[in-house]
Amino acid sequence: MSLPLGSIRTIFWDIGGVILTNGWDRSQRTRVLGRLGVDLVAYEQMHDRANYYWERGLITAEDFFLQTVLRPNPRLNLTFDILWPQVCAESKVLQPDCLDLLAALRQSGRWRLATLNNESRELNEYRLDNFKLRCLFDYFICSGYVHEMKPALGIFETAIGVSGFPPHTALFIDDKQENCDAAATLGINTICFQSSAQLREELTNYGIEVQ
Repeated sequence: MSLPLGSIRTIFWDIGGVILTNGWDRSQRTRVLGRLGVDLVAYEQMHDRANYYWERGLITAEDFFLQTVLRPNPRLNLTFDILWPQVCAESKVLQPDCLDLLAALRQSGRWRLATLNNESRELNEYRLDNFKLRCLFDYFICSGYVHEMKPALGIFETAIGVSGFPPHTALFIDDKQENCDAAATLGINTICFQSSAQLREELTNYGIEVQ
């Protein structure tokens, strides 16, 4: 690695798959919607198209579930107020060690810390609040705010622009290789997350080490 130690200024973190579980993945949809009696096959046929707009912040959560669950299933007498808390309850801490590491990085004050995640606006805000993540980051780059999703280059360009520093001073942590590959094309350093132990080890390659 030719990058000089100590040259990282900003660390961008994915959330789902690194710190927390995903927000609304297929297994979560199966649990919640199956429990409520929703036709899962019919739902999945509608999910991707509606989710394109929801995760980019172009429709609200209520609009999304009206399109995909509530209107197509009138016999179930479901409401958004019944469904939404069950959606939110699917979010859990995935890696407690990563939370500890993140808190230690924050405490050190040596790096700017930001999120860089694909998430709807409403789920992102719920997760930041419920898991007390707001105090751990300086700012938030989320698809629901900036209307772009990884691995599209636009969201990475936005993140670098907001950081105020060149791409080579940024480090991006994500659990999907395709997202890391996209970031790397812009000169951003990357770590493809596998475990908290692996993350700690790879951070030391960039001169990032905390107790």
